[in-house]
Amino acid sequence: MAGWVVSVLRFRRPSLVRGVVLSLGAFAVSLRLAGFPHIELLHRSNWQIAVLAAALLGLAETARCLKRKWSLYHAGVLILLYAELLILTMIIFLAIYP
Repeated sequence: MAGWVVSVLRFRRPSLVRGVVLSLGAFAVSLRLAGFPHIELLHRSNWQIAVLAAALLGLAETARCLKRKWSLYHAGVLILLYAELLILTMIIFLAIYP
């Protein structure tokens, strides 16, 4: 196996890739559950709550990657956290949209 695949599968160590993939995957599933390609057929689903939990896990995984000392890496992780927060709000919107 490739080295990055092994590092993503080590759950005790923080991983940016795992957090971002989990959040983006949750967003894609949330769009499909809402009936995305057909905008006129948007609806809410009770399964959105499970997808919301997965997005929260992705956000927490990315937050684990923050370092205590300020650096450009820290700034990049903050930008990723902001993007995942936007994903989270979109999932919440799709969960309550009638």
